Amino acid sequence: MIHFMKMAFAAEVARPVAGQVSCAACGLGQLCRAETQDGGSDTSSVHQRRLQPGERLFEAGTPQSALYAVHAGFLKTCRPLQAGTSQVVGLHIMGDVLGLDGISSRVHATDAVALTSGEVCVIALVHADRLMERDHTSGARLRALLSEHVARAGDQFVTLGSLSAQQRVAAFLLDMSDRWAARGYSATIFDLCMTRKDIGSYLGLTFETVSRMLSDFRDLRWLRVDGRRVELLDRAAIERTLGTIPRR
Repeated sequence: MIHFMKMAFAAEVARPVAGQVSCAACGLGQLCRAETQDGGSDTSSVHQRRLQPGERLFEAGTPQSALYAVHAGFLKTCRPLQAGTSQVVGLHIMGDVLGLDGISSRVHATDAVALTSGEVCVIALVHADRLMERDHTSGARLRALLSEHVARAGDQFVTLGSLSAQQRVAAFLLDMSDRWAARGYSATIFDLCMTRKDIGSYLGLTFETVSRMLSDFRDLRWLRVDGRRVELLDRAAIERTLGTIPRR
């Protein structure tokens, strides 16, 4: 396990207010605002739900009744496998949308589990359907979200099928950097949110391999690590490990 003396990273960046970031960058923000303006006091259509670490937001195989946007905290989605095991298929930070994989069947395909204390905004599917029927902009936004979901699943397939361990970890770090930056946070200092074991499951690697790759990157002075906090010191070098592989 990587170890550094307890210290604050130099020049820690000022962080935006979490609620402001998640609402401004939220994938469901447009639907939420449209429903709130239209529905007024109908709290059954749009409401917030608090989560505790380890709590399940929904489970695979259960009926889907809503879409969820992460307002605070972190969640992971896992696909159940045989013999009671599962594989991490998604890491979700503020502004991300969960539940898109069940829109067609109206049945959840994954488990969603809170990694930390947090809060999600809940939009009932029946109200989302109503909005999309009468509001072209809301319908276009949901189609865009579905397209992004399919594209990210395709990227993950490429990551697991064709990249080396070093490239998988590099791609993961760059993706996290981009996602934090899109929400107004630092692109160089951010939280990985998951344990090494979960990151390994997400990338199709053992946690030992993930730890070794992070140690190698540290020794090359590409990054610094303190627990789950990472500081990218040489993003260009990390990008070069991917060669000509296109990044979204």
